[in-house]
Amino acid sequence: MNYEIGDIVKLKKPHPCGSSEWEILRVGADFRLKCTGCGHQIMIARKLVEKNTRSIRKKEA
Repeated sequence: MNYEIGDIVKLKKPHPCGSSEWEILRVGADFRLKCTGCGHQIMIARKLVEKNTRSIRKKEA
């Protein structure tokens, strides 16, 4: 899959706030993701994001 900054990824497990969608803020060996529900930011390994992604919604042009 091709991940780009600004894309919204839906992960398998929801965040404790209830949202399971995350906005990509940084791409590389690690990703910085921002929860679309509460705004919490995390750094997570690319391998984990690729394994747990259900769908990707591309950013609007």
